[in-house]
Amino acid sequence: MNDQHIASAFDRDLEEIQAHVMKMGGLVEEAIRQGAKSLKQRDEELAEQVRRGDKQIDAMDTLIQEECARLLALRQPIASDLRTVLTVMRIAANLERVGDYAKNMAKRTSVLVHMQPIDGASGAISRMSKEVQLMLSDVLDAYIRRDEELAQDVRHRDIEVDQMYNALFREFLTFMMEDPRNISSCMHLHFIAKNIERMGDHVTTIADQVIYLVTGELPDEARPKGNAVNYELPTSGV
Repeated sequence: MNDQHIASAFDRDLEEIQAHVMKMGGLVEEAIRQGAKSLKQRDEELAEQVRRGDKQIDAMDTLIQEECARLLALRQPIASDLRTVLTVMRIAANLERVGDYAKNMAKRTSVLVHMQPIDGASGAISRMSKEVQLMLSDVLDAYIRRDEELAQDVRHRDIEVDQMYNALFREFLTFMMEDPRNISSCMHLHFIAKNIERMGDHVTTIADQVIYLVTGELPDEARPKGNAVNYELPTSGV
């Protein structure tokens, strides 16, 4: 009876922590969405809201890590229960990093609104961020449903994000070569695109953790990646 009581208490605590994870995931999804919107609409006020909102994401990460540490200390879970707690901690840490990249995107946007826009750049970045946002939504669903197949699908979709980034890199390089006055704007846009590409990497890491949670093993095969570009951006005039 005592063991059942302990197990029941563990389940309740874990459910509460998982609710925090889903709330944090929702905040991160919104940060990505609003960050891309602020760039597309050249909305400095919205970009500032994204930057301020990162504090709540950081606070959620701290809360989840503390609650998981408390759960490990008090309940001393074993086997699959321990795996679940460790997975939750890793998911929260990766969500926090995605939130940081969304904040960085907003910081760059606050500078870009005062510069000459680059044709088509905000739309392309918006499409790239939308794909990452959808990947994040799906990987959180995969976590809740313990859906290995969906997690694998998210892993393989990261190659699309890499390809979008590589295409944007080449576009920005072309714009800078054609007119040196575009260098500053393109540099900021490049870093935004790179931040989104890194978001995709962290979402893919969450997918790896979901697979680990379901199977007890991390994926054997290397994560699919798009062909990396081999050019270097100019740094003068930035």
